[in-house]
Amino acid sequence: MDKLKQIEAFVAAARRGGLTAAAAQLHTAPIMVGRRLDALEERLGVKLLVRTTRRVSLTNEGSAYLEDCQRLLTDLAAAEASVSAGGIKASGHLRVTAPAGFGRKHVAPLVAEFHLAHPDVTLSLNLSDRVVDMVGEGFDCGVRVGDLPDSSLISVRLADNRRLCVASPRYLARHTAPQTPQDLHSHACLTLSSDASQTRGWAFKIDKNKSAAAKGNVQYMRPSGPLDCSDGQVLHAWCLAGYGIAWRSIWEVQSDIAAGKLTTLLEDYAALPNGIYVVYAQRKHMPLRLQLWVDFLRHHYGLATYWKKSS
Repeated sequence: MDKLKQIEAFVAAARRGGLTAAAAQLHTAPIMVGRRLDALEERLGVKLLVRTTRRVSLTNEGSAYLEDCQRLLTDLAAAEASVSAGGIKASGHLRVTAPAGFGRKHVAPLVAEFHLAHPDVTLSLNLSDRVVDMVGEGFDCGVRVGDLPDSSLISVRLADNRRLCVASPRYLARHTAPQTPQDLHSHACLTLSSDASQTRGWAFKIDKNKSAAAKGNVQYMRPSGPLDCSDGQVLHAWCLAGYGIAWRSIWEVQSDIAAGKLTTLLEDYAALPNGIYVVYAQRKHMPLRLQLWVDFLRHHYGLATYWKKSS
């Protein structure tokens, strides 16, 4: 029992980032969490956590040990649930990250809905347009929109995502609309800051008369302008206000296009849709709560009625 409490304290402190938060999760005092961690490290003979007054961080040994401990606790919970009257139930904590704009509209509502369906699972949602180091920052999974950089993460495509160049009638009243992607260099383009997730730039077909699926027929551009921001919602607002041209996802701008608040540009050069993905680290045994969350996203994003309702 003492060993189990030590492992629970270690996992909670690593996942929550501090002794106070871990103590709240375990319904005990921070000093008890600290004592259990001390006992665990003394028993193993290695340092698992670097502790300060404000937070804790994993050592290399701690990172390697954490996944095994999480799997042990998950397997124990599943074993206990399998013999209970209710059968196997998902439990534990999920840390999810997503782009800010997409996350507000299409992830946050589903997080709340998922918790209603699985009340024993607690969730933390991080919204950011920067490139998040999921493993290094301790996230279980991430929802990502657009082209994925090469990585060791497992990716599951959930839906298509189409991007368009758009501008407001106010901007187009003062500037001639671009006729080719190269014309964007003479326009005020509203771009994501360099630390955001749009790593390759804006994608266009090189030849509007050929399929974008043709090998080599897509080019990436990095237009510039007087304004940039790390938050896509701010770029959207600036575009509506007439400050420039933006390259935005159809899920974000389609209602404004229908209302005449934004006009699509360079449609003949629009590249084929990229994707909306859920990504997570390779694991020998995926926790039930993560598997259910991935299936939950796949089900909802795979419904055509979902996107019509959300537009």
